[in-house]
Amino acid sequence: MKKLTVIAMIASAIACVSCNSKNDDPKEYIGRQEVVLQNDLMTPEALWAMGRIGGVQVSPDGKKILYTVSYFSVKENKSHSVICMMNADGSDNKVLTKTAKSQYSPVWLNFGEKIAYISAEDGSSAVWVMETDGSGAKKIKGSENLEVEAFLVSPDGKKMVLISQIPYTESVINGKDKYSDLPLTTGRIVKDVMHKHWDEWVETIPHPFVADFDGVAFSNIKDILEGEPYECPSKPFGGEEQLAWSPDSKKIAYSCKKMTGLDYAVSTDSDIYEYNIESGKTVNLCKSEGYVRPQVRYDESLQFQDVNKNEKDENMGYDTNPSYSPSGRYVSWLSMERDGYESDRNRLCVLDTVTKEKKYVTESFESGVDDYIWADDATLYFLGVWHGTTQIWRTNLNGEVCALTEGAHDYASLGMADGSIIAKRHSISVPDDIYSVDINNGQATQLSFENKHILDKLTTGKVEERWTKTTDGKQMLSWVIYPPHFDPNKKYPTLLFCEGGPQSPVSQFWSYRWNFQIMAANGYIIIAPNRRGLPGFGMEWLEEISGDYAGQCMNDYLSAIDDIAKEPYVDREHLGCVGASFGGFSVYWLAGNHNKRFKAFIAHDGIFNEMQQYVETEEMWFANWDLGGAFWRKDLPTAQNTFAHSPHMYVDKWDTPILCIHGEKDYRILASQGESAFNAARMRGIPAELLLYPNENHWVLKPQNGILWQRTFFEWLDKWLKTK
Repeated sequence: MKKLTVIAMIASAIACVSCNSKNDDPKEYIGRQEVVLQNDLMTPEALWAMGRIGGVQVSPDGKKILYTVSYFSVKENKSHSVICMMNADGSDNKVLTKTAKSQYSPVWLNFGEKIAYISAEDGSSAVWVMETDGSGAKKIKGSENLEVEAFLVSPDGKKMVLISQIPYTESVINGKDKYSDLPLTTGRIVKDVMHKHWDEWVETIPHPFVADFDGVAFSNIKDILEGEPYECPSKPFGGEEQLAWSPDSKKIAYSCKKMTGLDYAVSTDSDIYEYNIESGKTVNLCKSEGYVRPQVRYDESLQFQDVNKNEKDENMGYDTNPSYSPSGRYVSWLSMERDGYESDRNRLCVLDTVTKEKKYVTESFESGVDDYIWADDATLYFLGVWHGTTQIWRTNLNGEVCALTEGAHDYASLGMADGSIIAKRHSISVPDDIYSVDINNGQATQLSFENKHILDKLTTGKVEERWTKTTDGKQMLSWVIYPPHFDPNKKYPTLLFCEGGPQSPVSQFWSYRWNFQIMAANGYIIIAPNRRGLPGFGMEWLEEISGDYAGQCMNDYLSAIDDIAKEPYVDREHLGCVGASFGGFSVYWLAGNHNKRFKAFIAHDGIFNEMQQYVETEEMWFANWDLGGAFWRKDLPTAQNTFAHSPHMYVDKWDTPILCIHGEKDYRILASQGESAFNAARMRGIPAELLLYPNENHWVLKPQNGILWQRTFFEWLDKWLKTK
């Protein structure tokens, strides 16, 4: 359930909201925003005025860079995406699109002579083409029956893959579609699980269509998965990165989990398939020839057993993000080993299409691969987190891994240029900008300065790392963020930040909601520990949380806050605890087990009742793996231990004011969890508030909802943590 945070992943995953639905476009062009500040401290309005850089594309000759920026209008409560271009050295930066409709996902066409992109300029989402100066925009004809969400251009420029939704009735069907004489009924007939996913009812699924392209129109459009009720790319976060063209433009590799209903809900076993355009045949690149998938996949007792030895090489977990080497001899992808374990380590797998040998070339890197790119047929660069930062790493076909970059920042996205890598970079103190990284020495040069006009007006707080000894004698890294103009002779209220995931890193992330600098600007010290269960500290550290939510990870949280509370500048009589997703679970659990350390709690989208969660959530593989199985299985000790220590079992010990926040379109952790926690607190006579969003999911995406979130957040903390 790493997705619960943010690509959280990802809190920071919301950093780039790069497109609008056709019904969500603003009335007029929204460009770079200005903000009036009363002083040099961060405000919610300043956060929402910042432009958010999205996808980045390097031209074929490596001389120019395309990228998108999303801007937000608080007044209109909407966002708008524009396409920008600059030279590879950062010069001549300009906005190419300035219409009221959003444009996004730009790619270079005709070897850099034109630009293709997605727009809903005429009311439906389609592929458009324009000149490199932004002029001559024209819609590509021939795809009128498809709402195109994403696309990939073949290397020879003669074909495209178009991603579009098709109807899906495997798990749910609308009553009015079944009975034509009931056109006004709103009922849905649910036939299987996975009828809801993330924030939507699953009534459509994405499919990839391959089409001939002559520069003006599409023709011979064919569904690669025609007749198959499977989604590709995978919802809710998959995009065009889950498909890839071969260099000769004759094959398409794609990631797909070919399951539906209950099978889909309990398994993470997606595979990489290769589709031959000429023959129309598809082969599975992950499974050995002759492998037969078990017909009955769901077995409640199977979730914590090791993968069968005979299936070790069969890629039983997630396999995603395929890519061909420049020559086409090798196919690579991200691969997880174990079925049902969503947060297993992502390994970089390379298949030799000549010898059929399969290698894992990042085995010496004891953390996961987040993204990667081929430099040549012998070298790959990848992103991975280690000790609280996400850096660029290099590997070869022999698995020799070395770090290219270092420093207190996170890199995101990778693109090859001549002698350099073009990447986004952010930190706890600044949002994304685009950098050029020298592949010989790792030296980074900043190319874009998207929010300089706002950042120059702000004073940010100092960020430093702090290592704490845990209750079992290990060392834990935390990030500590101090208020701007920090005075060590004063005492400050202090917040313990509880991360989500539960296995997402507390790295140098930047979030537009869980933003540490705005917390610091409001006069708080923040300590954000990389507690047990987070990546970047080895597999033992990562996996110690599975089946043990109430165990060592909670001791780690208490160790972190107790350690920082020893400092003379921490007001230990005014400590708060905040978090979302698994962080929200942590807040609910600590509310009954903190021994009066804290004076205020805030939980967003957290699990309050784990029994309730087990039968409410949609992705059952997570509940089976992390919770240990069903609560009715008395023979599963892990499950019984989990449910015995659910946060709701400790409500009798609650004694501290709590704010609960939840989105009613959150189908991963239903809003009933937040409402139940709020009701329990009030029935106990504990001061509590509930902020409920009818139109938000696991995140908060609307500008005015985001500002309401920030104002409510700090009003609650100030009420209970600031001495009057």
